[in-house]
Amino acid sequence: MCGAVTLAVRDVPRDFGACHCSMCRRWAGSALLAVTVPETSVSWTGTEAIRTIQSSDWAERAWCDRCGTGLWYRVTAEGPHKGNYELPIGLFDDSNGMIMNSEIYIDLKTDAFAYAGERKRYTEAETMALFGLEGGAE
Repeated sequence: MCGAVTLAVRDVPRDFGACHCSMCRRWAGSALLAVTVPETSVSWTGTEAIRTIQSSDWAERAWCDRCGTGLWYRVTAEGPHKGNYELPIGLFDDSNGMIMNSEIYIDLKTDAFAYAGERKRYTEAETMALFGLEGGAE
């Protein structure tokens, strides 16, 4: 929002997902709508304004320290997803043409809203297995 941090992303995937875990709902104000991007495809400027917190045993979240804009959720645990950024689609100047292809932690979704359309939907247990994680929702 303030411009202190900017990002450049190469090869942005067209597909994105929604996460309904309690931490994403608190962080994003509803489901986190984010696109998965490999660490090697993202470059940042203004890194002195970026703050992070280890939000679970397996992941961190980052924000701009000047305006509070959420910047990423990123897996820090060893495994095939380590280092991948989950970038909120609101960070992109134009998200037209992007398609929601999955929802995770669907059994934790509040009944206050629902997204139209068909896509893969994973329960908490299925999400944990998908990412090779142990424990409950973060």
